[in-house]
Amino acid sequence: MKKYTTYKPSGIEWIDDIPEHWMIKPLKYFSQITLGKMLTPEDKGSYYLKPYLRSQNVQIDNVDVSDIKEMWFSNDDLEKYRLKKGDLLVNEGGDVGRTCMWNDEIEECYIQNSVNRVNVIGGSIKYYLFHFYLHHTTGYFNSIVNRVSIPHLTKDKLENVEFIIPPLSEQHQIVRFLDEKTEITDKLISTKERKIELLKQQRTSLINQVITKGLDPNVKMKDSGVEWIGEIPENWKISKLGFYTTKIGSGSTPRGGSEVYVDSGIPFVRSQNVHFNGLRLDDVSYIDSETHNSMRGTIVKRNDVLLNITGGSIGRCCIVHLENEMNINQHVSIIRTTKDLTPFFLNYILSSDIGQSQVMFNISGGNREGLTIEGIRNFNIIIPTHPEQIKIVEFLDKKTIEIDDLVSIEQKKIDLLKEYRQSLISEVITGKIDVRTDLN
Repeated sequence: MKKYTTYKPSGIEWIDDIPEHWMIKPLKYFSQITLGKMLTPEDKGSYYLKPYLRSQNVQIDNVDVSDIKEMWFSNDDLEKYRLKKGDLLVNEGGDVGRTCMWNDEIEECYIQNSVNRVNVIGGSIKYYLFHFYLHHTTGYFNSIVNRVSIPHLTKDKLENVEFIIPPLSEQHQIVRFLDEKTEITDKLISTKERKIELLKQQRTSLINQVITKGLDPNVKMKDSGVEWIGEIPENWKISKLGFYTTKIGSGSTPRGGSEVYVDSGIPFVRSQNVHFNGLRLDDVSYIDSETHNSMRGTIVKRNDVLLNITGGSIGRCCIVHLENEMNINQHVSIIRTTKDLTPFFLNYILSSDIGQSQVMFNISGGNREGLTIEGIRNFNIIIPTHPEQIKIVEFLDKKTIEIDDLVSIEQKKIDLLKEYRQSLISEVITGKIDVRTDLN
């Protein structure tokens, strides 16, 4: 792709030079900005309860309507804050500057005061601005908000954001070019995301099959006595988890809470560190040795199974492979098995449909805040012979690593495609690439 013939300084450091015939103008000269409605007390007399968007609903290039809230709007509010198809949305708070377009994801919706709506006027097109906003999210908005206190991209700040303005005919060409190119990229990304989802389903199905039926397809089967488990090999049995453990316990909050965290020391594992593919300690908190030793009952040992027992990640579990000592907080449970149950086999059971269904059943059964230690002890588990457990674990470790590697390869491809997509948008909307001839 070629460049424009002549350039001039933009006066904006992060943009550098722009095509000579392009202009720089603040957003207020070609748009109208509306900040959403502030949350107000209920007024059922003259107000109407309606769904609204918050900053967390505004994602990059899409709107997430899975967690829509409602609040009260007057007749005037309904007129002022109602969203229309194609409205450009920019976060005022939360993830500042995150941008998407409203595409009538639900029939009727409004905006709250953590979201700005931008209506384009005066000779520019909103789709060009949309692509320009996507480029801004790489860091420019962060540079103009006040991060000393709470960051906000206020209406005044947004109105004074300087934009590159090509001639209107060129804006149309840029949008057409980017729409064509990003559609191709998005389809590739979507295809790879579907492949990852199928690989994950294959992984789950494999685990479910092997931990309930074993590795010998010709083995004689018997009724397990548990309807949702079905048949199991004749020499296997069903038992309660508590009979095969030496410890089931939850962590605790250290005296002083998060105030006692230190920059380095003993890792203090929380639920966000426990994932199905292992511990993630890149953002782990630390406690000092004195605090750690005061919590001896919750010290983690190698080959312990950790299970999240509260919150949105409830049921997530993993094996501890590290030798160094760690401790856990109250949202995580330690499960330590007897010699008759290898912890690696138990971890596969807990991560399978059998384990996860029991997690959900225990929550829906009345204890909606989380799993209890007694509830975990009463989990139904399948017990093959110990040699069979070892063989199953070795088989599943090999197969799941192969699948995980394939998932990782596809995810890297997705990341590269997203980087290319963002880079292309950046180059085109700042005039580093002349796309006009590509459309002739």
